[in-house]
Amino acid sequence: MAITGVHALLYSPDAEALRRVLGDVLGWRAVDAGDGWLIFALPPAELGVHPADQPRHELSLMCDDLDATVSELRQRGVEFRGESQQAGWGKTITMILPGDVEIMLYEPRHPTAI
Repeated sequence: MAITGVHALLYSPDAEALRRVLGDVLGWRAVDAGDGWLIFALPPAELGVHPADQPRHELSLMCDDLDATVSELRQRGVEFRGESQQAGWGKTITMILPGDVEIMLYEPRHPTAI
């Protein structure tokens, strides 16, 4: 058996603007799957499994220096909800992407698999 990758999806009422942020602001390269449907290459990934009462999943983005990354992204027009917070596993903030899509951005304190 060969699992070759992960395909994640973001849904937004402003998909075009969100695609522009991913490509132009975050600098992720993409391929056009047809009719302008862009599929973006992601940075290296890791997967954690946490206990929970109900099944769910979430998408978070990691960075090496949260303060510097937030400053640079703000200069490029990315919005954030509130200020950064300290958690036991890292420093975190919520990015607000076009269409009110929320994604956690964090600087991990835990060992990473990548």
